[in-house]
Amino acid sequence: MSDTFHDTSGWRGGWLNRLVARPGFQSWASRFPLTRGQARRDGAVMFDLVQGFVQSQVLMALVELNILQRLRGGAQNAENLGRVVNVPEDRMQVLLQAAAALHLLKRDRSGRYRLARKGAALMGVPGLDAMIRHHRAFYRDLADPVALLRGPEQTELSEFWPYVFGARGAIDPAVADTYSDLMAQSQRLVAEDTLRAVSMQGVTRLLDVGGGTGAFLEAAGRAAPNMDLMLFDLPQVVPQARARFDGAGMGARATVHAGSFRETPLPQGADAVSLIRVLYDHADDTVRRLLAAAYAALPEGGRLIISEPMGGGATPDRAGDVYFAFYTLAMQTGKARSVAEISQLCRAAGFVDIRSPKPARNYVTRVLTARKGAR
Repeated sequence: MSDTFHDTSGWRGGWLNRLVARPGFQSWASRFPLTRGQARRDGAVMFDLVQGFVQSQVLMALVELNILQRLRGGAQNAENLGRVVNVPEDRMQVLLQAAAALHLLKRDRSGRYRLARKGAALMGVPGLDAMIRHHRAFYRDLADPVALLRGPEQTELSEFWPYVFGARGAIDPAVADTYSDLMAQSQRLVAEDTLRAVSMQGVTRLLDVGGGTGAFLEAAGRAAPNMDLMLFDLPQVVPQARARFDGAGMGARATVHAGSFRETPLPQGADAVSLIRVLYDHADDTVRRLLAAAYAALPEGGRLIISEPMGGGATPDRAGDVYFAFYTLAMQTGKARSVAEISQLCRAAGFVDIRSPKPARNYVTRVLTARKGAR
């Protein structure tokens, strides 16, 4: 019965959808023995969609008030927590109860709250706290999603990430530092999943384009101790990269190149090029030029490694086609492309042997590899 109830293909699916959309059908289906289980599950999923924004705001409040960190030492009640963060006890009780309902906290018999496994795990994800805080700008852009879809002249998120638009001119060093720090923190998970999916065996020199302060290259260098490292990014960023490599004991095998790939040819000498969370920041024309530049920088047989969030294409994906798709809309540049779209762009640049293994965590990243073919 479940398969029939879910079937939305062909004429049968059209008939079923018309039936389900009738006023009163859900009420009837929730009582009828053969359909009530599915109807109730569908209803719960729909309500979860409706309340999704409230859940994200509960999470924002927990992070802004440092509630999870305050509970690391043990359980507390609403009165004590409210006093510390200047929130009335009854309102703090609302927040704590909501967090418990979301399985971030647990409530004990005395009415006190402590960390649940999911809440503890949230604190253990590098950069997640900072990412949640910066979502304020994204949420304001989503306050009017229809206006966002119609293409506003300006969005808050695009102003938060001016670093992406190197063509805008001079970048405030403080802004570059904010961007770089946030990217470096979140890059640790991306590097972990990328290096799980891709072996660096046989690579003697890796060029990371748009590598920021070198977080991915540092991880790759630890995974392949005999591999030389090259980083290419904007002048505002490279001093931090040099400091990172020196601090990691990699200064002797790491070179840092300042420039914009829009204006400067990529440095030569690498037998692999990595683009880690780069393509989805840019429009197709820019991506075509960047892939052509990567092709030109590589020797025949050289490897290309792309790692970033990707859409699902023919099989829509919740992470790529919901979160990252709307995030890039708000950034006003780039998009979450599917494996098929990126593959097509790579083939047009001359790359062959294009592969994309199943991702470990598609909400973190997905990897696509290729190599330079002969022309």
